[in-house]
Amino acid sequence: MIATSKLDEDWMKLVDKLIREGILKSSKVIRAFKKVPRYLFLPEKLKPHAAVDTPLPIGHGQTVSAPHMVAIMDEALELEVGHKVLEVGSGSGWHATTIAEIVAPSDIPKEEWGHVYTIEIVPYLVEMARENIKRAGYADRITVIHGDGSCGYIEEAPYDRIIVTAAAPDIPKPLIEQLRVGGVLLIPVGSISFFQTLIRLRKENGKKIEDLGGVAFVPLVGKYGFKI
Repeated sequence: MIATSKLDEDWMKLVDKLIREGILKSSKVIRAFKKVPRYLFLPEKLKPHAAVDTPLPIGHGQTVSAPHMVAIMDEALELEVGHKVLEVGSGSGWHATTIAEIVAPSDIPKEEWGHVYTIEIVPYLVEMARENIKRAGYADRITVIHGDGSCGYIEEAPYDRIIVTAAAPDIPKPLIEQLRVGGVLLIPVGSISFFQTLIRLRKENGKKIEDLGGVAFVPLVGKYGFKI
């Protein structure tokens, strides 16, 4: 078993590298990365690789995203304290927890907290995410739901922010409908073969769509995802 001090040291080196490279920019995202290291959300055998800036397998053909990609997405979401966020694709629970630390930081009163709802279609990962989130101390700020995330989660709509951590053939209509006016939706859109475009949609008077560059994600499955 690798010592926690070594894991923390390696993680902080990666955070510093992402800051130098201009990927981690805002103080709130940097703070979240420092408080929520990826190794807390990995199986024991993968913890030594937590600070390697690459996706890592978590079972059932799924991955936990590379740290630089989580940083890019958290920055692009323009998160604020108090936001209600829907994440489609819980995975190991790490990405949702970085978001929770931004919208519901530990050092402010609970009545000012936002909340993260994260929905996962794979039962095994639902349980993994719940356990990891609880162990990290964020169960009061994150709700993990088992379901088809491509349909969103109407029960808690509308959302200030929606993030999809898997690639879709197009932007699912229910997600746009569940986004609050003035809200931001972030989603990889493209082919099933790991070549997609990261799209940021702003719901204003109509929809404003921005291309944030090329990405590579596992496919979104479900009613509005890929049929695989």
